[in-house]
Amino acid sequence: MQEAYRQAKNALAEGEIPIGAVIVCNNRVIAKAYNQTEKLNDVTAHAEMIAFTAAAEYLGNKYLHDCTLYVTVEPCVMCAGASYWAQLKRVVYGAPEPKRGYRRLGVNLLHPKTEMVSGILAQECAELMTTFFTSKRN
Repeated sequence: MQEAYRQAKNALAEGEIPIGAVIVCNNRVIAKAYNQTEKLNDVTAHAEMIAFTAAAEYLGNKYLHDCTLYVTVEPCVMCAGASYWAQLKRVVYGAPEPKRGYRRLGVNLLHPKTEMVSGILAQECAELMTTFFTSKRN
């Protein structure tokens, strides 16, 4: 999660919403990414989506059965849905996202075999988001 947090700080430094993601497989980081929606002018360029693509390319397989996604903020519906199709072993996130997080729908969009863990570095991850949105409002 520390590496995902570092990725989120990279996003913040570039004026992107500060969300970072890392995918680990067999205790090895195989992908890391941060939000790049502004940079790439692409609404789908979320940290998780970029990390999924990089991990699939690294493994040569679209399925990420033995992988864990670490992400600083609760995934949105799009990213949770993509994790379903990737069939991740585990999703670990830091801060909840009450406005756009997938859990606000009240349904589990993750694959039935995917374990979900939340609250890891939650305060630090939430503070990055608060810092970003406070600066945008001022």
